[in-house]
Amino acid sequence: MSSPFAFVTEPHPAPTPPDRRTAVLRDPGFGRVFTDHMAAIRYREGKGWHDAKITARAAVPMDPAAAVLHYSQQIFEGLKAYRTADGGAVMFRPEANAQRFQKSAERLAMPILPEDAFVGALDALVKIDRDWIPGGDGSLYLRPFMFASEVFLGVKPSSEYLFLVIASPVGSYFKSKDSAVSVWVSQDLTRAAPGGTGAAKCGGNYAASLLAQLEAAKHGCEQVVFLDAVERRWIEELGGMNIFFVFDDGSMQTPPIGGTILPGITRASIITVAKGMGIKVREEPYAFSQWREDAASGRLRETFACGTAAVLTPIGSVKFDGGSFVIGNGGSSGQTEKLRATLVDIQRCRAPDPHGWVHRVF
Repeated sequence: MSSPFAFVTEPHPAPTPPDRRTAVLRDPGFGRVFTDHMAAIRYREGKGWHDAKITARAAVPMDPAAAVLHYSQQIFEGLKAYRTADGGAVMFRPEANAQRFQKSAERLAMPILPEDAFVGALDALVKIDRDWIPGGDGSLYLRPFMFASEVFLGVKPSSEYLFLVIASPVGSYFKSKDSAVSVWVSQDLTRAAPGGTGAAKCGGNYAASLLAQLEAAKHGCEQVVFLDAVERRWIEELGGMNIFFVFDDGSMQTPPIGGTILPGITRASIITVAKGMGIKVREEPYAFSQWREDAASGRLRETFACGTAAVLTPIGSVKFDGGSFVIGNGGSSGQTEKLRATLVDIQRCRAPDPHGWVHRVF
């Protein structure tokens, strides 16, 4: 008997012509172009996970009473596949994404997708759409997600779910050509509260950040920084990224994971890489007022945001209701760039992988 996660492949009947694909890959942008196929696995209470397929990417039929549209049971992940010098493809820590996906599912009262099914879906999709992986600094962004598909109205966990993976060739995440980005500190709107879903990667957390993100854009900033929901004092994270601070003694600090902050895989990787380089890393609360004071005194030399999409991005200037300040020289600095280069070289197999993070697809 075959494994329930041995994917049945139904190739696209009319895949994108090679010349058109090549033209698209010259400048794919971010999240606007998609590959020919998608992976899918269904879940039904009493039957479990079943019907694992690779099919042509297409619209998903949905009843107006589908549970996700009314009660927002939905989670997702984000990771990348990279083209290697030998013509193969690798992913970075997909098992960690699978484990975080399981934790998100648990928090949202959704069924747990086995790790081998999650990683298997990624492998199968990358293999069939291998020609969509850009060369150079580009990558193939992978978006696994799951949502409640049962047709009913009633506040209870759904009995049916659909897990899908789609893929998008991408370039740079930020539109700005500057090496550093500017951020807006939201002092009124919050992203997550204790006991909530802040540590889960669910769409509702991002929906809650959008108004503050619009506020940031009005002030000429690329991203928003959130403070804690209780005291409105402690820095937590950006709208879609974690944050680090680098001091004049070379040490680094990042807000601790405590239920309101997403446990970023890039964040965890940076901590490990930094410690391996002999850098002292503290996971401790950092107040917004202290951020301003340390930037003014010169104690704070660098601040950077990190995440799958943006990797490491230096933060050059900070704006808030009542003022602004610049970090360091307002641009990219030494330690941020060194950490970024080290991590990217591991991801792209240009450097040794002492931690076993790289997952080879083919």
